[in-house]
Amino acid sequence: MKRNSFLFLLSTVLCINLANAQENNYIVSKYDFIPGEKIIFYDDFATESIGDFPVQWITNGSGEIVTSGNFPGRWFQITKGGYYMPEARKDFTDNFTIEFDMVPLNIDNSESVFGIDLFLLTGSLDEPGYGGQPGQAGFKIKPDNENIFWNNWSEKREWQGDNGGVEYKFKTSNKYHIALWVQKQRVRFYANESKVLDLPRGLQAGYKYSIFRIETNDEATPIISNFRIAAGLPDMRSKLITNGKIISYGIQFDVNSDKMKPESYPTLKEIATVLTENPAIRIKIDGHTDADGDEVSNLDLSKRRAASVKNELVAKFGVDAQRMETDGKGELAPLVPNDSAVNKAKNRRVEFIKL
Repeated sequence: MKRNSFLFLLSTVLCINLANAQENNYIVSKYDFIPGEKIIFYDDFATESIGDFPVQWITNGSGEIVTSGNFPGRWFQITKGGYYMPEARKDFTDNFTIEFDMVPLNIDNSESVFGIDLFLLTGSLDEPGYGGQPGQAGFKIKPDNENIFWNNWSEKREWQGDNGGVEYKFKTSNKYHIALWVQKQRVRFYANESKVLDLPRGLQAGYKYSIFRIETNDEATPIISNFRIAAGLPDMRSKLITNGKIISYGIQFDVNSDKMKPESYPTLKEIATVLTENPAIRIKIDGHTDADGDEVSNLDLSKRRAASVKNELVAKFGVDAQRMETDGKGELAPLVPNDSAVNKAKNRRVEFIKL
């Protein structure tokens, strides 16, 4: 009886802890995505006019900037089958990340997602080509009802390659944070806090992949926003210990809020690991914003965000609060002029400074 009582108590505690973890969303997640350290493309469509096609994108189809009653902000809605590519002409490097929010709508309002393909390609934006296997080499992710399929190809292998699939169901009524993490040939694909694919040889060797492409058919009408490409692998340990500073874009907040998004967890975990392994280090956490909005409000928001980061490091990872102090600079210490979407994204950051 004592053993059964113990097992019952143990199971009750585990259920309570799991429920609490699920409420906090990212605590039980296997999500390990960390954005690249150098932003080379960003578009949140904030400066675009409703009804216009976004100026930073290339297409042979059509689309327009829209707003949604269910999802704040401005969104780019694809309205006709074709290809859609961000005009990102800088080198992605061998290691890069791509992120965006997507609601995979379709014209008949069915629950299942179809008719949306995501590509990584090598080639030229000026000659994008079309068809099932564009570019000199490519990698495709294809959501299809309750599965996600993938395949790759290259001209060196006579357009042959590898392929596979996993069970994962997108729903058209839901918003997803999509992320791709490329490390040379390795490709990881995430949807919200789920790691859906992890392919050590997802990309074929010998090619430089620097084109991201969305293709749709006429039935698919997805909306996307907060699109970001970042290059390089952040080495947080070296940056903090050797250089004395980490500039992080991996800690994300809700708009005009100090509430952190679930995708911030991997970056926070990395910071906590560095601090745990180096117990003598003390840090200052600085919040920074872009120049949109009121200067006083931005300063207050940046201070609250820095405090929120500290609180999470203490509460979730057990970092000693006495080792951290916080401040916020608002829009007063920009890295670059706030004159474009990319530059504004570079200025929205959290800095960790060794004291």
